[in-house]
Amino acid sequence: MTVPHTFKRTHHPHQTHPRSLWQSMHIDMYLLFGLILLTAMGLVILYSASGQNHNTITQQILHIFMAFIIMLIVAQIPPHIYQRWAIWLYSIGIFLLIVVLIAGHTGKGAERWLNLGVIRFQPSELMKLALPLFLASYFHKTHLPLNNLSILLAIVIIMIPAVLVAKQPDQSTAVLLFIAGGSVLLLAGLSWRLLGYITGLAIICAPLLWHFMHDYQRQRVLTFFNPERDPLGASYHIIQSKIAIGSGGFFGKGWLNGTQSHLHFLPEHATDFIFAVCGEEFGFVGSVILILLFMIIILRGLYITIYAQDTFSRLLAGSLTLTFFFSFFINMGMVTGILPVMGLPLPLVSYGGSSMITLMAGFGILMSIQTHRKLLTT
Repeated sequence: MTVPHTFKRTHHPHQTHPRSLWQSMHIDMYLLFGLILLTAMGLVILYSASGQNHNTITQQILHIFMAFIIMLIVAQIPPHIYQRWAIWLYSIGIFLLIVVLIAGHTGKGAERWLNLGVIRFQPSELMKLALPLFLASYFHKTHLPLNNLSILLAIVIIMIPAVLVAKQPDQSTAVLLFIAGGSVLLLAGLSWRLLGYITGLAIICAPLLWHFMHDYQRQRVLTFFNPERDPLGASYHIIQSKIAIGSGGFFGKGWLNGTQSHLHFLPEHATDFIFAVCGEEFGFVGSVILILLFMIIILRGLYITIYAQDTFSRLLAGSLTLTFFFSFFINMGMVTGILPVMGLPLPLVSYGGSSMITLMAGFGILMSIQTHRKLLTT
């Protein structure tokens, strides 16, 4: 009597799981859901912050629509194409930053725009994506772990655009470029000891940096250490912001009932200080909800980073996610007084188009990394 064989179903090592509809469209539904919720809440806050200005809301909806379209287009391009484009995007970005210093359009005291006739363009926004792209591509090709030469070259790659942007002057974007580039270095395996040396060197060079700062930038630093020194001048912004947030209490004054913004005590209430409007009208509860929406997006970005399938994708996804985190952390920090005022908008909430389009393009790259990866079975 023969015993029948027991057959075990096996998979070919290169067989892939069937792709869902969302993956076929190269859309990460979790990231998309978080972005929709955040931009929707941003519109609600902006409607009140703008004094119920329908034109402002219409423009912001147009910005959001364009940004989502660009995100979906960017998501269709495979990561290896971005790796191939990285050096060209970085080179074009450097060239445009030089042009903006020579023939840039002045706005709010800083030469940040290139006037192309039909539209105005900020080359620094392009560099927010081009810099981490180029660094991730560089480390992918040179192979890890890091060595002294690769670290030195990476620092030079970061310093060139950061210095050009700081010369505009646009210190807030320069800080973000340092964060974007530095996060790639950190994720690539920069040792904590060397990071400590770099931080110590930066502290030692701080007096030299003070010498090159503009007067208004020095005032911001002095105001950070002593917010009461000039309550009707340099300290006015942060004092009014704290009053707005504190007056909101636990549940807030209610939507459209904020007095600090509606009576124009709170400056830049639709852009840099829009989080103070949220705190005043929605209170502690509303502020926590807003922060949780940011954290949902960040956690999804970290998930995509962890499961990225090559060095380039992992470094790029991590850098984009950490830059987004620090963008909202710095804004909330300056509005609440724990960081100096830098003129940095709250991402995806503050009024504006250029920054939103850049951010959404970054999220499109994250979606590309997630949906183009091969789902191999074992």
